[in-house]
Amino acid sequence: MIQYAAYGSNLHPLRLALRIPPSQFLGSSFVPGWSLHFHKRSVDGSGKCNIVNSGKGIYVAVFEMSVKDKVKLDEIEGTGKGYHNSTIDVPEFGTCSTYLGATAHICNELKPFDWYREMVLLGCRKLGLCDRYTAIIEAIRNGPDPDEKRSREQWQIVEQLRNDT
Repeated sequence: MIQYAAYGSNLHPLRLALRIPPSQFLGSSFVPGWSLHFHKRSVDGSGKCNIVNSGKGIYVAVFEMSVKDKVKLDEIEGTGKGYHNSTIDVPEFGTCSTYLGATAHICNELKPFDWYREMVLLGCRKLGLCDRYTAIIEAIRNGPDPDEKRSREQWQIVEQLRNDT
């Protein structure tokens, strides 16, 4: 079993459970010295979350899963295609697996799609993260997804997350 620290769209326990059903949510934690950005270029052209080892700190959700399930998550997250596996030291949980954006896939001009930013916000709210942190994410410029089918599918997931109380 391994521990995985999520900081983006996987913050919401239901979001990760939809992707990796056997994962177990262990809790959340504040990790000082890191910063959250929406600057990792995705294959869809939008900005996805990434963390950088400088800043005031980030919040993460920590999950436990099997190595086999982590390999499945690696595929979903695009390991080797924009993200690479790394570790982060999480207070109260120790060393956890996470993803970092590859330098060649970083572009500060990118914007996340509206549904993606909403998933991150819903994760923050579900975990009861501090209002100041959530407000920073709310202020991130975002835009509509030009792929109508993908947009509809992702907004359906957003609705599931909203209804998960």
